[in-house]
Amino acid sequence: MSKDSEKIGIDDSYATSIEFAESNGSTTTAPPQAHLHRGLKARHVQMIALGGTIGTGLFMASGKAINYGGPGGALVAYAFLGIVVYCVMMSLGEMAAYIPVAGSFAHFAKRFADPSLGFCVGWVYWANWAVGVAVELTGVAMIMEFWVQNVNSVVWSVICLVILLFINVFSVKGYGEVEYWFSMIKILVVIIFVIVGICVDTGAAGGDHIGVRNFHLEGGAFPNGFLGVFNVLLTAAFSFNGVEIAGITAGESANPHKTVPAAVKQVFIRIVLFYILTILIIGLCIPYTDPDLLSGSDNVSVSPFTLVFKLAGANWAADLMNAIILITMISAGNSGVYSSSRTLLALANNGDAPRFFARINRFGIPIWCVLASCFIGCLAFLTSLFSSGVVFNWLTNLTSVAGLITWIIICITHIRFRLGMKKQGIDLKQTLPYVAPLFPYGDIFVIVICTIVVFGQGYQTFEAPIVGSEVVAAYIGLIFAVVLYFGHKIIVRPAFIKSADMDFVSGVLTPEEIAYMNGDDKEGRLDPEVPLPRWKKYLKKVIDVVA
Repeated sequence: MSKDSEKIGIDDSYATSIEFAESNGSTTTAPPQAHLHRGLKARHVQMIALGGTIGTGLFMASGKAINYGGPGGALVAYAFLGIVVYCVMMSLGEMAAYIPVAGSFAHFAKRFADPSLGFCVGWVYWANWAVGVAVELTGVAMIMEFWVQNVNSVVWSVICLVILLFINVFSVKGYGEVEYWFSMIKILVVIIFVIVGICVDTGAAGGDHIGVRNFHLEGGAFPNGFLGVFNVLLTAAFSFNGVEIAGITAGESANPHKTVPAAVKQVFIRIVLFYILTILIIGLCIPYTDPDLLSGSDNVSVSPFTLVFKLAGANWAADLMNAIILITMISAGNSGVYSSSRTLLALANNGDAPRFFARINRFGIPIWCVLASCFIGCLAFLTSLFSSGVVFNWLTNLTSVAGLITWIIICITHIRFRLGMKKQGIDLKQTLPYVAPLFPYGDIFVIVICTIVVFGQGYQTFEAPIVGSEVVAAYIGLIFAVVLYFGHKIIVRPAFIKSADMDFVSGVLTPEEIAYMNGDDKEGRLDPEVPLPRWKKYLKKVIDVVA
């Protein structure tokens, strides 16, 4: 083992491969190439998987879900989407744990299904998060106006952008640590909210014993019937969007064979626990007929979280929730820069984007991908400032169904992945570090449900009077994906990947690398998890128990 490697702690694929080459007696004269660093620990990946779903959709728009579907309809819709999300994570986790690469969606689709499908999902997902950065920059400016009105909103957006760049351009560990602590804050807020909500509902706080009274209002728990549940299904789908980030992190995880399956197994229980309990508490404490539930998606002072805290007598709730939502938006922007940059990197490595985007600096960061994603985000943000906002709305609508399209393609790819392994006679249990159960029923379930949601999300635009521009705006994301797929298919004319020709070797961790990561090799693990201080260990144990 080299002293230099010992000094810096090897956590990138290039250094690891050099270490193994030395141990095998082989040498090379090729200059070293920068690679992504495997700097994300198990706690980072698990928290990122969870934190990617807890955002403004839960803190603010959850009230709209109660208003649309009633307390019972909202519960059913969120539970239903929780099952969809878990099926997606099982399929993605199986592939990402076996072949841990950055920007895995596009890579897997191109490798195991159809190059045009990989091209389509890569650019759709990149656009989704690149524009998402602009949305968060705009949101941060709006949130800051809650406290400070005499400062131009552009200033806050620029400050936020600088912070995001600083986090993402030096080390992937920086991104992981920020997301870890931001996610922990959001989890604590949800836990406190559930406890306070129970106290409000039972009369221990606020003095009014509500019980299940709001479930027996006129119309009952399902006041709008199936249509109400379907409307909440759309809202829930967009609220859960982002959980697939855990698959992107596999390329920079310190031990993807363990961290990815662990994230998959825990994410369902945690997500459903948080979402179901939150929706239940809101439905119990606040009547679905309360007009503030609709306004809460735009106004933090009447968000459902704020309303429940105020019922408990916390008049400072609006300030608290404003601070939490500010953290949430910075966290979402941080995830947007990370996800879009790694997706663009995968596109470049696959030959679907200019090659200079594949350049990685000495810190293990795809710097040009990060800068490009931020730049596009700025352009979209500027359109919302210096125009009527029409362009910005079209951009957000264009990517509004990107998450659903991504889930569909992940499951299509997983079906092809399994068919290829079967065709080539590969033993799943002996080869895969994680085997997704319920195959192929889970994949088929996701494809059917998400397809229905994608085509049904704009049904209101077909109600009289029909306005053509509104119909196009509602489905522009789907149109964008179709144009990308068939445009690539017509111009490049790639063939579908045959099961017998699928590559199940490239990018797979070798037994030596797995032993190295697990600390089972002769030298021991070079870059072990740095022990946490005692107080952090206790806090982490508490979070793990309740989460």
